[in-house]
Amino acid sequence: MNKTLLTKEGFDQLTAELKLLKERNEHLIQQIEEVAQPDESGEDGLATQLKEELEVVNDKIGNIEEALESSEIISGNIKPNGIVQVGSKVKIKIAGNSTKQFHIVSHMEADPNQDKISDQSPLGQALLGKKLNDLVDVMAPVGKMSYKIVAIN
Repeated sequence: MNKTLLTKEGFDQLTAELKLLKERNEHLIQQIEEVAQPDESGEDGLATQLKEELEVVNDKIGNIEEALESSEIISGNIKPNGIVQVGSKVKIKIAGNSTKQFHIVSHMEADPNQDKISDQSPLGQALLGKKLNDLVDVMAPVGKMSYKIVAIN
């Protein structure tokens, strides 16, 4: 079984999400029991809809539980070995002089809106194992993109 590397923050967020999903699960079960009185034509449409939602919630619960059970929390004190790894914050130079910083995290924590990219994304995979000043090529929908690593924290 592969370990899911999580930051402490990511582990806490997943734990909180799991708690909310379990509460939602209980609520859905109660709702289904209340409306599952079939009429002459068969099961109520609302009950069917609630059962489908319950299935989605249960799938999410299973995925999060599996990730948490196989997780390893990476400390905020990542060894400064100069190599990009899960947990690293990497600043890359994009075309010209513009720079962008990304936090490399597991797929369970990825949030592009917060510049947290998955270690399984094309850019995340390309950055892993690289060092300061390395050039990284990534295939993007617009074609091959080249980046230079200018900082690793």
